[in-house]
Amino acid sequence: MPPRVRKAALTAHVTASVGWLGAVTAFLAPAVAGVTSDDAETVRGVRNASDLLGRYVVLPFCVASLLTGLVQSLGTTWGLFRHYWVTKLVVNVFATVVLVLVATVLSVFKPRGLTPYGWRVTRQ
Repeated sequence: MPPRVRKAALTAHVTASVGWLGAVTAFLAPAVAGVTSDDAETVRGVRNASDLLGRYVVLPFCVASLLTGLVQSLGTTWGLFRHYWVTKLVVNVFATVVLVLVATVLSVFKPRGLTPYGWRVTRQ
């Protein structure tokens, strides 16, 4: 990879990775608000906001981080499996699979039963 292309790929990878971290952090704020709130409208709003953040911010940054990392490793002399930072690839692939597959499975096959909080609310 020529130096300019390599630097552009590295910039894209760092941007995607830091963007992913920032998106997950941004996702955390409404999630905490939704978990701690007793107001149904707040919880509904948090669910909608979390869905939008997950689909249009977190997931694209996640996939972009994975793809730009693969471009970086395969397009340079560093290689994909030659150094121990391949662990970073394994973590990224695992996080991407969990993000996509677990969220999809939970959306289709909803776990049964109420949480302890749900029990407390229904008893009141």
